Amino acid sequence: QVQLVESGGGLVQAGGSLRLSCAASESISSPNVMGWYRQGQGKQRELVAVMPSVGSTTYADSVKGRFTIARDNAKNTLYLQMNSLKPEDTDVYYCHVRELRKGIFHWGQGTQVTVSS
Repeated sequence: QVQLVESGGGLVQAGGSLRLSCAASESISSPNVMGWYRQGQGKQRELVAVMPSVGSTTYADSVKGRFTIARDNAKNTLYLQMNSLKPEDTDVYYCHVRELRKGIFHWGQGTQVTVSS
């Protein structure tokens, strides 16, 4: 069972930056989709950005131009660079991996991002 561990969350002022990391405990089978989701209290979990092993990256409209997703397959690690942060970006951010051939998916435990105005 793949374990995902997120890090890099914290408190930042509006306009600031954070970089989230998600480390997988073992190699992820291909093809796969790795991504970031976020969820606020009382709200549904929503897509932030996803990056398949083959194909195009997708971003939520609300983060386009501000957030960048990246992956290092050699390190089994996913990143989310978040710039120009806004208070509405305050949420718990979750790493997600879907192993397409195996038909299984994994979630990280989440990391809190808080943006103060």
